[in-house]
Amino acid sequence: MGEFQHGLCGCFDNCGVCIITYILPCYTVGKTAEAVGESCFTCGLAYMCLGCIAGGIIRGKVRAAKGIDGSGVGDFCVHMFCPLCAVIQDHLEVVPTGMGEAMARA
Repeated sequence: MGEFQHGLCGCFDNCGVCIITYILPCYTVGKTAEAVGESCFTCGLAYMCLGCIAGGIIRGKVRAAKGIDGSGVGDFCVHMFCPLCAVIQDHLEVVPTGMGEAMARA
């Protein structure tokens, strides 16, 4: 099993994703969900309403898609205590070019 390519505190690895996430995190969550085969709108809305629960679920899907070690409890805790960093880390794992590719599909 692997590890995340970007560290949890690597928020500034892609400044564009960082800025968009700090302004509108539900958009980044939606685009991350879309990259792992889920509905962008539904997951973005779920993140707005349920926060770390929805974030943890998407993180689990990212881990499964990329073969990364971890657990559901760990996913929930990361999104609970460092939500924006976790959203950015998840996004950069499945969309390494950041928002450019995701926005092109929007």
